[in-house]
Amino acid sequence: MSDNVLLHLGEEPRFDQIKTEDIKPALQTAIAEAREQIAAIKAQTHTDWANTVEKLTDITERVGRIWSVVSHLNSVVDTPELRAVYNELMPEITIFFTEIGQDIELYNRFKIIKNSAEFDTLSPAQQTKLNHDLRDFVLSGAELPPEQQAELAQLQTEGAQLGAKFAQNVQDATDAFGIYFDDAAPLAGIPEDSIAMFAAAAQSEGKTGYKIGLQIPHYLAVIQYADNRELREQIYRAYVTRASELSDEGKFDNTANVEQTLANALKTAKLLGFKNYAELSLATKMADTPEQVLNFLHDLARRAKPFAEKDFAEIKAFARENLNIEDPQSWDLSYAAEKLRQAKYAFSETEVKKYFPISKVLAGLFAQIKKLYGIELAEKTVPVWHKDVRYFELKQDGQTIGGVYMDLYAREGKRGGAWMDGYKSRRRFADGTLQLPTAYLVCNFTPPVGDKEARLSHDEIITLFHETGHGLHHLLTQVDEVGVSGINGVEWDAVELPSQFMENFVWEYDVLAQMSSHEETGAVLPKELFDKMHAAKNFQRGMFLVRQMEFALFDMEIYHQEDEGRLKEWPQILDKVRQEVAVTQPPAYNRFALSFSHIFAGGYSAGYYSYAWAEVLSADAYAAFEESDDVAETGRRFWKEVLAVGGSRSAAESFKAFRGREPTLDALLRHSGFDNAA
Repeated sequence: MSDNVLLHLGEEPRFDQIKTEDIKPALQTAIAEAREQIAAIKAQTHTDWANTVEKLTDITERVGRIWSVVSHLNSVVDTPELRAVYNELMPEITIFFTEIGQDIELYNRFKIIKNSAEFDTLSPAQQTKLNHDLRDFVLSGAELPPEQQAELAQLQTEGAQLGAKFAQNVQDATDAFGIYFDDAAPLAGIPEDSIAMFAAAAQSEGKTGYKIGLQIPHYLAVIQYADNRELREQIYRAYVTRASELSDEGKFDNTANVEQTLANALKTAKLLGFKNYAELSLATKMADTPEQVLNFLHDLARRAKPFAEKDFAEIKAFARENLNIEDPQSWDLSYAAEKLRQAKYAFSETEVKKYFPISKVLAGLFAQIKKLYGIELAEKTVPVWHKDVRYFELKQDGQTIGGVYMDLYAREGKRGGAWMDGYKSRRRFADGTLQLPTAYLVCNFTPPVGDKEARLSHDEIITLFHETGHGLHHLLTQVDEVGVSGINGVEWDAVELPSQFMENFVWEYDVLAQMSSHEETGAVLPKELFDKMHAAKNFQRGMFLVRQMEFALFDMEIYHQEDEGRLKEWPQILDKVRQEVAVTQPPAYNRFALSFSHIFAGGYSAGYYSYAWAEVLSADAYAAFEESDDVAETGRRFWKEVLAVGGSRSAAESFKAFRGREPTLDALLRHSGFDNAA
């Protein structure tokens, strides 16, 4: 057992040496040892920070780090063998952490520290961590009688399994789909690099011709550019019926998972004394009540809908007059919008993409980070899980302060979407040594084909900056307590502030110019083209925002239900939300909710509103840079007051410390072009 890599995780995992067969013995050994160490904590006659809180952190961080590596690999290099052991061990890891959360002896020891003279000697970050821990003990059921603790533990285990199964069904349904073409004639209108991607996908299976899958670069290439309307509809139907009874003979149908997830969530909330799961969810967020969130979303939807109706009317007229599409359907909207964009602003996304090779984009991103914070990134060779993965160290004045893995391209066996996750967090040990943070940054961009360098669309660059914002929040922390350093302990509805904040810089010409180089001429992005892009920044913004309100309201409404009998009515709840906020209605076969991993498998349950909530904060924060002549000084303050403090104080306090006031809607409405809305 001593040679098991997972039991001896060092500064960075040795991904090249991790074997699937080592995972189970490593995790079970670590859990068994942890239980012995926890028993030793509880056997002590004296209770203080060092022998209780610090010691428990040592124990849980070791187990958590092993599971973090396993979970990460399950997301980025899914194999049948890895999935089997992941699913087998999920109940064990859930039970382990549930046991800790419900341990009344540990809870009482934490309360002793809170009520002792020692509490006043703790640092503000330590005090915040202890207060969070006490809250989390209560939310884990530490104060419940044993029978209810057992019921809650069972619900939490089932919930973790349901989330994993939901995500796996979506991934399997995505990977199972493929349509093949012998020649490129049906692919008219699709950009050459996407057609090359389809050819490479077929070639990887030993086939000639072209394969179109449902990974997001494939889907977007067709739905946005294909002149073949039947092909667009075919891909659209396949995409919106993933993981439903209408695809793959129901093999990956998530309907039962959704209903059971909602039922478990409501039971969990009621066991803990809440009326519904939305109330429980908000117990750790900035927002106070579900009603406050619903009012916020309804208000934003009301402001956005007139603009969305105008957007849709413009698309309908254009499609009728220029594309011979009398009644545009869901599979026509992205295609018509792209044609309208080209006609209205005289540029296409395909044209823009030619300017942004991945190497230049990363160099430009790193230059912007240096400009804002004085931080440099240097590539370093370390063991990785796939040949495309790269690793960079963050350096301040020549000293390493953290590291980030970047896994940027879509592929089969990799979960869709984009995310940042932490492998380890900043922490200072009792002997003064410092543990540096490490992050995973994962995207699903169009991969390179052959010897040709990958090029990013402007939307993909926005995504890269967004996830980097999350990464910087985790990596630039100056807090030494692991429970509140980086993104740890930050309210979920504020965690998108640093990520959405970073997106704003992708709309600055100087930033884009330095990361551009045309694939044929090497020329930088012309100012004239940028001006067209900027003019089109809020193109179809109304339709985008009401779509986000649809997602957020659906999420909050289904988790706001108090009657278990109504939980199976989630399709009707979705229809009702659409009737209120949407300007287009999808076809009856649309099953988007069954692949909505954010709220059924991604931690955003009763929390999807966070994107809109945090965008108010991020737009207002960026406005400080618009108002300042000294980007470096403003960046230093943003680092100091927001990024550096992590979860060691409330997000509201951090924002106010940076801006000197409470946030307002003004900047968001102005950036969205809604500042004149009623």
